Amino acid sequence: MKYYSLNKIAPNVSFKNAVIKGLAPDKGLYFPKKIKPLIKGFYKNINYFSNEEIAFEVIKQFIGNEIPESDLKEIIAETINFDFPLVNIEENISTLELFHGPTMAFKDVGARFMARCLGYFNKQESTTKVTVLVATSGDTGGAVASGFLGVKGVDVVILYPSGKVSNVQEKQLTTLGQNITALEVDGTFDDCQAMVKKAFLDKDLISNKNLTSANSINVARWLPQMFYFFFAFKQLKSKNKEVVFSIPSGNFGNICAGMMAQQLGLPVKQFIASTNVNDIVPNFLETEIYTPKPSKQTISNAMDVGDPSNFVRVLEIYKNDISELKKHLSSYSFNDDETRTAMKHLKENCNYIADPHGAVGYLGLKKYLTENNAQGIFIETAHPVKFLDVVEPVINETIELPAQIKEVIDREKVSIEITTYNELKQFLLKM
Repeated sequence: MKYYSLNKIAPNVSFKNAVIKGLAPDKGLYFPKKIKPLIKGFYKNINYFSNEEIAFEVIKQFIGNEIPESDLKEIIAETINFDFPLVNIEENISTLELFHGPTMAFKDVGARFMARCLGYFNKQESTTKVTVLVATSGDTGGAVASGFLGVKGVDVVILYPSGKVSNVQEKQLTTLGQNITALEVDGTFDDCQAMVKKAFLDKDLISNKNLTSANSINVARWLPQMFYFFFAFKQLKSKNKEVVFSIPSGNFGNICAGMMAQQLGLPVKQFIASTNVNDIVPNFLETEIYTPKPSKQTISNAMDVGDPSNFVRVLEIYKNDISELKKHLSSYSFNDDETRTAMKHLKENCNYIADPHGAVGYLGLKKYLTENNAQGIFIETAHPVKFLDVVEPVINETIELPAQIKEVIDREKVSIEITTYNELKQFLLKM
């Protein structure tokens, strides 16, 4: 499989090179040259396939012969060795829980898949040590840290905004040690992301360091997220109803992966991008003018993004035809008060504890269903325990710490504070 840059200037590259480079030399995100729908019999017989078999069929065309079938199947088995349950909430509404992995966030799948692909490529040839550079607004950091921990030939540097991630999230990305380093940035997630992007375009830096990214701009982080939507479809009792997915959206990697699943033939009527007050995409769909702006801090911090990187991929899927995009995408924004109200409602009326992001997904789905008849699924992206300071006061209940969290919560935080890009650059050059 070949990948091209969405800026259309850089040469096409292989899957391996797209993974190692992360971002194209012309600053563009990589996108697969071809998307071939799966045969209809696959969907008809999906109940008979294991999750591993489903994932293999979904991802294999995007990797081609660059990873042998047996190795790819092993990578998949290690990536998705936990549950993805579809839980009934209300009539015609379910939630797909994506928090049963090691860091209790949906990003575990992409991080684990990418780490294992990079590990495979490193084993095949004595390449220069790779430095994975990643910005996080919350869950990406912990998932990447866990996924890449101990991978030979790979150093991981995580930038996160000081004071703007939860205590649990911070512990997950600052306490592992080994080949993982956390840089605590005096600023917002957008500042962290801007530093990472600048590093990839710094000729002096990239001539000395082999940099790649583990944000969803990397194809090996982004594409495995297609798996979720197939796993949800498999669990539906009725596959004849029209299905809509509401996805809490920040950098738009997850919803973009869902749209790729739709391109493969997955029967999805509509995607709903549910956002917090960082409402760039809802505004775009209303005005047809894309206007990035500084992110605002909210209780659903993983969606505090003022310029979602993956939205350019969403546009590419629909050939930059906004009218066609609107046929497949709705988007609504909600504030913190509305989010808390939804969390309270879900606990009191549905006996379900949602994290703030899942609550936003629920709100978006409810709003869509007021005017449309469909079977709705909202994505629950992280375990509520990762947001104790937000969730517990709302539901007036203490949440028991799962084993994955007990393992890190009492560890000592180790981070390096930085303010400027130059501090980042000097740190990387000295590694």
